Amino acid sequence: MTKLVLASSSPFRKQLLLDAGYSPVCISPEVDEDAVKGEGLSPSQLADKLAEMKARAVWQGLSSSSEKAVKHIVIGSDQVACLDDEIFSKPGSEEKATETLQRLAGKTHQLITSVCVISPGSVGAFQNVTKLTMRQLREDQIRSYVAADQPLNCAGSYMLEKGGIKLFEKIESEDFTAIQGLPMIALTTMLIEISPEICF
Repeated sequence: MTKLVLASSSPFRKQLLLDAGYSPVCISPEVDEDAVKGEGLSPSQLADKLAEMKARAVWQGLSSSSEKAVKHIVIGSDQVACLDDEIFSKPGSEEKATETLQRLAGKTHQLITSVCVISPGSVGAFQNVTKLTMRQLREDQIRSYVAADQPLNCAGSYMLEKGGIKLFEKIESEDFTAIQGLPMIALTTMLIEISPEICF
């Protein structure tokens, strides 16, 4: 028996897996993200490290529990929104979200999505980089958007699957699902290599 485990409490990541026909178990990882963010890593390094830390935290918990006899495949993922080397954390408030969007308006920034997959005998990782060009926006337009979508728990302070799509002129990505937190094309390719029966 193989169990697919998502090391995340994100409803968006879970939904992507469900929509693709997977049946993930979701476990929130115990990771001190703020401590890692204080290490001075580049945006790319930060996304990679957090994704791996989340996957390993859940993997170790399962390995020491009553579930240790079950074959697990654990998926850890993290997203970092950045403008050059400036990293934008989840805003947490409407005011912070407004400030972030004012900073990004009229510019091209990156959304870096890193994934780490741990299974018995293997650890794999990959990264997806999406380039997003935001429209020039007035402050009243930004505030109206933030009030409508409430993107307070989203890297970059927008939700492209909702009204946030109106904020952008251009989006360049190899896999649109990466924007929601999991690049499903690359992830499915990796899962097929690890355990074909879990995919079809």
